[in-house]
This record gives sequence, C-alpha cells and structure tokens, in this order.
Amino acid sequence: MKLDSGTCDIVLLAWARLLGFEDTAFAGDVGRLTRINNDAGKLTFVRLFGRSALVGPEWALEAAAAYSDSELAEHRTLLQLSRGYGGNGAGKAQLYFADDLPLVQPDEEITVSTFTDDALRLEALCPPDDVNEVCLSGMDKSFVLMDGADPVAGAGFQEWQQILGHISALTLPKFRQRGIGSLVAAIAGHEALTAGLIPQWRAHEANAASRATALSLGFVEAGTQTSVYLKAGAP
Repeated sequence: MKLDSGTCDIVLLAWARLLGFEDTAFAGDVGRLTRINNDAGKLTFVRLFGRSALVGPEWALEAAAAYSDSELAEHRTLLQLSRGYGGNGAGKAQLYFADDLPLVQPDEEITVSTFTDDALRLEALCPPDDVNEVCLSGMDKSFVLMDGADPVAGAGFQEWQQILGHISALTLPKFRQRGIGSLVAAIAGHEALTAGLIPQWRAHEANAASRATALSLGFVEAGTQTSVYLKAGAP
C-alpha cells in the first residue's frame, strides 16, 4: 500500500513547520536539512519519504556532519553525539500515515464516551508509562470504549499544524490483545479524517504491538523520528 503523492507533500509541509523550517523546505532533493536551536531541550532527527532533517544545538549539528542519515536515525548514535551534554531518554519511533482507513465493524453493540472524565478514569487504571506516552485526557478529541459503566480502552487525536491528526490509543492491560484497542483507534482515525486531518500514528521501534496495530488499521510506514533529551543549561 502506498500513500497518494499529494498526501506525502502535505505531510512534509506539516513536518517542515513542526521542525521550524520554511513550508517548502522539503520540496525537491534538498539533502539533509539542519536547523540550529541552541535553546533546544531535545536533539531530533527525522526521516520522511526519503528526506531528512536534524534540529538541535550547534555543537550537535557540527558533530552529526560526519554521520550518514541511516546512522543518525539510530538512537544509539544520538546518545553518543550528546554524551557530554546529558543526552538521555526518548528513542526511535516509526511514523505512519493514512489517506483513508477501512471501517472496523464491532462484533456487538458498543458504547463510546467522549467525556474527558472517562478518559481520566481510564488513565487512573493504566500503567503510568503508558499514560504519559499517550496523554489521552489531554487530546483535542478522545473516545473511550465502555464496558457498562467502566472504561476499558480509549483513543484520540491531537491536531498538529491544522494538518495532522496525531492518534494514540490506551487499553487496560487485562483487555489487551482482544482487538478493542484497534477498534477504538479506528474510531479516532475516522474522526480525524472527518475533521479534514491526515491521520498520523507514531510507534516506538520496540513496541511491536503498536506497530502491528498501525499496519492492521491501514496506516503506511513513512519514516522515523529519533530524539534524545538534553541536559538543561548544556553549552
């Protein structure tokens, strides 16, 4: 499955803005884009549709010049570059997008809540790391699948640059691997499309379940985002 070329161009526009470049920065074969941000709390390298961009302090961009795009896409490379500047955390994630998404039909009647209180109740029942990664209750739109009066899974989207609908999903551990996470993620994806946004999914490279969910829903892998956090006040 491939994305429409127009979709690719719009995604590149959105990411150019997200990274602080001009709208047309990714147009054509421009090689690796770089932008110095000496106040950045994070060093970020993005590859999308054969283009690449690195944003961070000047010392990082100078050190990165000796590395290929394939090397910079690896988390260990960014950690090595930033070792003397407190580089830590974050990681490498796969980026997925969709022109459209197939309908996912539930096997039985379902109840979906759009109340933030239900998203908060779901978060209170899930592991903190999962909650922090998804941030369901802070999304522009959230959809929570209910089992009676109890929340069991949720998904939503955050609007990025008025172009992308960044989708994430959260499921109670005991309800995982039953397909309900995919079901509620599909609902969020269709709502993003209805809002005129391009659905985006981001999955950590070690999260095989999230990557499999993206592909099962009809998302197309398009690139990677690799980041490390930098120590505050580093030169």
